[in-house]
Amino acid sequence: MVVDKIALALTIVGALNWGSIGLFGFDFVAFLFGGQLGTISRVIYTLVGLAGLWCITMFFRDEAVVEGHDHA
Repeated sequence: MVVDKIALALTIVGALNWGSIGLFGFDFVAFLFGGQLGTISRVIYTLVGLAGLWCITMFFRDEAVVEGHDHA
């Protein structure tokens, strides 16, 4: 599902950003997009948060769908 892939990509971006904050004290999103309170940074943080919430739904799905093939 396309939404799943987008959500996963955004979640990975967020995880890498948090990893860089934890390891190096460096926020890539803030650096690239005008600080933590910059409009673009806040939009990215919001999208990453929403993607994380979407990824929670993956735990509760009944069936796995792999490249358009349903496994029943």
